[in-house]
Formats: sequence, structure tokens, C-alpha cells
Amino acid sequence: MGKIEPNFGIDPELIEQARALGISTAGMDERALRLHLQKVDPTGAETRAKRWAQENAEAIADHNRRIAERGLLSDYIRPRWL
Repeated sequence: MGKIEPNFGIDPELIEQARALGISTAGMDERALRLHLQKVDPTGAETRAKRWAQENAEAIADHNRRIAERGLLSDYIRPRWL
């Protein structure tokens, strides 16, 4: 029976990329794995980032529109002279 690497809460795409590159994910959280993959495979990380931006473009545009219309939640505590 082989060693099992639990990866709860980690994006399955990251785990698959790590396996394809022969990287063990044991003891890594998603943040650590992302950073490691950026170093080892920067092209893959860039591709994922571009795909994420494309998949979320509508939500990002909606968020930016809301901020432009209503301002930030923290605006009431920010001094006016800044």
C-alpha cells in the first residue's frame, strides 16, 4: 500500500500539476504549493492566473463598478485630507 497524501482544501488542478511535475505535496498548504509551483513552473502559474482572470472577469468588473458607484466600506473612517 502506497503513501497517501491528503490535500484537503487544495485546488485539484494544483495537485494534478504537482503530480505531473513529480512534486510531493505532503505537508504543503495551497499557498505554499502555489509559491513552489511558481518557482518550478512559472509558465504554468501564469497560464492559471490568466485563466482565473478570464473566468472571473465579469465578477471583477461588477465589483469595480460597485466600488466606483458606492465607494469603499472603509471610506467613512479614512481622513478626508488623504
